[in-house]
Amino acid sequence: VLSHNLCTVLNVPHDPVALEEHFRDDDEGPVSNQGYMPYLNKFILEKVQGNFDKVEFNRMCWTLCAKKNLSKSPLLISDEDAFKVWVLFNFLSEDKYPLIIVPEEIEYLLKKITEAMGAGWQQEQFDHYKIALNTSREGLSAWELIDLIGSGQFSKGMDRQTVSMAINEVFNELILDVLKQGYMLKKGHKRKNWMERWFVLKPNIISYYVSEDLKDKKGDIILDGNCCVEALPDKDGKKCLFLIKCLDKTFEISASDKKKKQEWIQAIQSTVSLLRAGSPPPHKEARQKRKELRQKLQAEQEELERQMKELQAANENKQKELETVRKQLEAAAARAAEEEKKRLQTQVELQDRFSLELEREKMVRQKMEEQVAQKSSELEQYLQRVRELEEMYKQLQEALEDEKQARQDEETVRKLQARLLEEETAKRAELEKWHLQQQQTIQMTEAEKQELENQRMMKEQALQVAMEQLKQLELERKEALEQYEEVKKKLETAANNTKSWKDKVAHHEGLIRLIEPGSKNPHLITNWGPAAFTEAELEQRQRSWKGKKATSE
Repeated sequence: VLSHNLCTVLNVPHDPVALEEHFRDDDEGPVSNQGYMPYLNKFILEKVQGNFDKVEFNRMCWTLCAKKNLSKSPLLISDEDAFKVWVLFNFLSEDKYPLIIVPEEIEYLLKKITEAMGAGWQQEQFDHYKIALNTSREGLSAWELIDLIGSGQFSKGMDRQTVSMAINEVFNELILDVLKQGYMLKKGHKRKNWMERWFVLKPNIISYYVSEDLKDKKGDIILDGNCCVEALPDKDGKKCLFLIKCLDKTFEISASDKKKKQEWIQAIQSTVSLLRAGSPPPHKEARQKRKELRQKLQAEQEELERQMKELQAANENKQKELETVRKQLEAAAARAAEEEKKRLQTQVELQDRFSLELEREKMVRQKMEEQVAQKSSELEQYLQRVRELEEMYKQLQEALEDEKQARQDEETVRKLQARLLEEETAKRAELEKWHLQQQQTIQMTEAEKQELENQRMMKEQALQVAMEQLKQLELERKEALEQYEEVKKKLETAANNTKSWKDKVAHHEGLIRLIEPGSKNPHLITNWGPAAFTEAELEQRQRSWKGKKATSE
């Protein structure tokens, strides 16, 4: 039955023998869609010549699928309008299975229907719908498109009749190739009377009917590239006239107003221009351009995706390189952390060493202070002794003069020497007494030293508490060093002065001597204190005086 009806609608002769041969009984079960398609292509579709009613063909296909797929929920459009939307879907859908209509074609169709209803296009509303649609799928099926238009989402405020008329107008334009239609007056060829007719302009023909229901067709105006249309002046009480010239006939037509006249003239001229150029109807050409644009965009998208994949691959390689670099950085960071740990350990060791050095330096500083105090005391004693030596030097000079005068009286000198020896003995006894006092003083100094040692231990304990005052102590250490340098310079100056005194004493024939550690031999004591000469030196001088005296006698 399906094959017979298809052959009838498509004007193809039906061959029941080929049908029986193709679908002979076998053990593979019932016929499937895949099994019917080879027969449909070979014995029906390949024989189609194109001289069939496409609307009737679409209606038959609609009858086969509408009952199963059409939504059972109430719609704002009739079944006839749903059929026309289904046909529009087949015209605008993509050329691949399963058929879908992409958002761009949905927008085009809804715009056409909205313009036909005389309403304003709600672009923002459709953009929201398009965003929601793109997140879930690539497009809509025929039944989803019927539900969308039938739901009234984009025709709010419009009644069913207005929506139906808009769908019918878009259907006539896109499917029936109706470029323009409307009532006008036509002048007859035989009776020359004017009759109102319903004109329908298509890409290669103008058909006119008694009324717009298209049931009573009165004739056709065949259009080709040789046809032309001209505006005529008003005559015989008729206005808005224009003339359509064909090869065999000429048609005089009167429009209802000047606007309609101009619209029909422009529409017919555009149609003739398309016939001359061999171009398809505008809506088909626009559909082809949109399709080519989508294909171009798709190719660009694919190229972009390919580039993105390449970039992604390159990015992955970069990520791997970055991961390698990151691992290297982590290893370097670990090494740096280890080095930092070692550095901190070294710093702690250096700090401990610095603390020890600081303690040793403090001890050295204390010793230096003690030495400085001792040296200062020794310096004072030395200076006092130098003054005594200067005075003694003067006295020795006077003694030398007296000695020159006393050479003649040796006996007197010997007595004087004996007296000096007695005085020196007394002085020695006094020095021994001073030595005992010095020993007692040393014992007292040892006690003070022990007390200082205890104080040093207390200071060492206080040092641990006073680590926070390290900077202040460092400043004090620097000041102490500066003071030490000043004392050192003073000691060097005193040493130079002492050296100069040693030179002076050496030039005076050794009559006076600097304070030096005495020998272990017992010292002579004079009335001025300890003797300046040892016993051996005094004997040597006595022998020298005796020799000089013997020489002078």
